[in-house]
Amino acid sequence: MFYWVLKTVVLGPILKLLFRPWVEGEENIPEDGAVIFASNHLSFSDSIFLPLVVPRRMTFLAKSDYFTGRGIKGRLTAAFFRGVGQLPVDRSGGRAGEAALRSGLRVLRRGEMLGIYPEGTRSPDGRLYRGRTGVARMALEGGVVVLPVAMIGTDKAQPTGKKIPKLMRIGVKIGKPLDFSRYEGMEDDRFVLRSITDEIMYELMLLSGQEYVDMYATSMKDRILAAAKTKARELQEAALPGSAAKELEEALDAHDDEAIRRARRRVDDAAADIDENTERGGGLEADDEDDSRGRRRRREAS
Repeated sequence: MFYWVLKTVVLGPILKLLFRPWVEGEENIPEDGAVIFASNHLSFSDSIFLPLVVPRRMTFLAKSDYFTGRGIKGRLTAAFFRGVGQLPVDRSGGRAGEAALRSGLRVLRRGEMLGIYPEGTRSPDGRLYRGRTGVARMALEGGVVVLPVAMIGTDKAQPTGKKIPKLMRIGVKIGKPLDFSRYEGMEDDRFVLRSITDEIMYELMLLSGQEYVDMYATSMKDRILAAAKTKARELQEAALPGSAAKELEEALDAHDDEAIRRARRRVDDAAADIDENTERGGGLEADDEDDSRGRRRRREAS
């Protein structure tokens, strides 16, 4: 009930007015029966705009972090996700991944629509990354078709870390159903699962126009984080006393004549500045001495 109140009364009309979402391929959505929506993932708001533009109720597998927050904000977030029918998923792998699979299959066996992000996480840079095979297993075990979906512009409307979205049009492209019934009974064959997943990602690439990267988005995020940490260490080391002297020694060791000439010019300039400051300082001291003598004369006269 809360799902429809939010979609049709509270949140939906406001979002449609502000963001004017457009839909392409709406005719590909079945009027009834179970189906998997496999979408690219650019922004947190993907899980809001996609259910908003489809006529039927959609359930997304949401990361469990949204349901375990503390404080008022955490409780409100958890209540919102539960209210709109989202299912918590532990993405740590192993048995947690199996539990997520079973949760998704329960939705499909009720004849409902299930939303999945095959990449497993948001794209770190707007490109499309390698899909994980969970979507293929659900399609085979549930015996359902997969609708590839491309979200357009959500990364620009609400980039990662931005709380207040930018007002702009959001697009949703829904591709033709992908039927994998030819692989029935082969859900334990990892080569089949990879082939199905790659086919889904290829359709997403065509729909979205994104550049495809044949690696997992989580691996790219790890690389970006490691590079950021390395850069931070380099900046800290560069700020330490003596780091400039080390660079000069390296230039001398390399016999870099141009670097040596630049260093000598800096030394000469520094020496000139010292001489100029010394001359100015001497003049000030003489003026101070004259002022002191004048004050003594005035005291004696009085």
